[in-house]
Amino acid sequence: MTMRSYVVGGAVRDALLGRPVTDHDHVVVGATPEQMVEKGFRPVGKDFPVFLHPHTHEEYALARTERKTAPGYHGFVFHTSPEVTLEDDLVRRDLTINAMARAEDGSIVDPHGGRRDLRDRIFRHVSSAFAEDPVRILRLARFAARFPDFRVHDTTNDLMRRMVDSGEVDALVPERVWQELARGLMEERPSRMFAVLRDCGALVRILPELDALWDARQVRVIDHAAAAGTPLEVRYAVLLHDLGKDASAQEGTALVIEVSRRLKAPNECRDLAVMTVREHGELARARELSPDAIVTLFARCDAFRKPERFGQLLLACECDARGGGELQDYPQCPYLLRALQAARAVNAGEVAAGCADDKSRIPVAVHAARVAAVEAELRHS
Repeated sequence: MTMRSYVVGGAVRDALLGRPVTDHDHVVVGATPEQMVEKGFRPVGKDFPVFLHPHTHEEYALARTERKTAPGYHGFVFHTSPEVTLEDDLVRRDLTINAMARAEDGSIVDPHGGRRDLRDRIFRHVSSAFAEDPVRILRLARFAARFPDFRVHDTTNDLMRRMVDSGEVDALVPERVWQELARGLMEERPSRMFAVLRDCGALVRILPELDALWDARQVRVIDHAAAAGTPLEVRYAVLLHDLGKDASAQEGTALVIEVSRRLKAPNECRDLAVMTVREHGELARARELSPDAIVTLFARCDAFRKPERFGQLLLACECDARGGGELQDYPQCPYLLRALQAARAVNAGEVAAGCADDKSRIPVAVHAARVAAVEAELRHS
């Protein structure tokens, strides 16, 4: 049997869409692991045979089939052999637009109508095997954020609903949920991811707090954060910023902490989201605050030690205000940044040295010096 390799999946899809292609995944048919090693490929796969090309270091996987053996996305047994065909491999893939291959001569192998669905801008599952892996719901939702002009085919949405009803989504582990949500948040239009999850009933299982407060206009605020090119921490904070809308700031921050714990979100994302829920009302009226209240705000946000994070807080609140259509600009941002620069310019060491006779006075004296610096700066604004 002749060994042949094909470029598969996203590289084929993106090339047909005219989008940049950065990574190439390959499927090899008609080969054994021993033959791959003989040709200089380095084995790296744990669950099934995957090899790195000796020169390009791109991944080459042996064509495989899979069989569902248990709930969740870990419950699969994989089979590879030289007799497994390219078509056998492609039929196990999630969406038709991801189930195409390009042969070495450039021809496209498209057994499931992927090019048609690319043309019609449709997400359609390849086969009923889609229902065996709940991660595919998250992946489809993430693709919706990347390709916002695509729609989910009715039969695929119905299948996802049945997956939710059967409890498959409940088998997802937090690490995988976070991985897909984080990637989706960094796509072109993140709100589409959450709209798709809500439409099939998965959002209430994954993020019930967001589902309970669903407001399509407010969720689209995250798209403004994406358009501004903000980092993941800011987008996550913007996503959760309304969790305290109908509750006290303390209750809102408790909700954010619980959501972040359940998702196993990184500490940087959790901390900025907590701060945003707690402070975005205060920042909205920043120009009404006294210099003393402004310095207290800085201290509460640890802005003297972490000014970059305070800048991210301002960015998250600006995205909320501007993305919600309330404002064309956000004057609080330059106003508070000037104040913070003035406060940080205070030499705390010199102030402390002046309190050598009574060190208990140091915190009060440093605070007072910062208040005076902020007052002087803002007097001229």
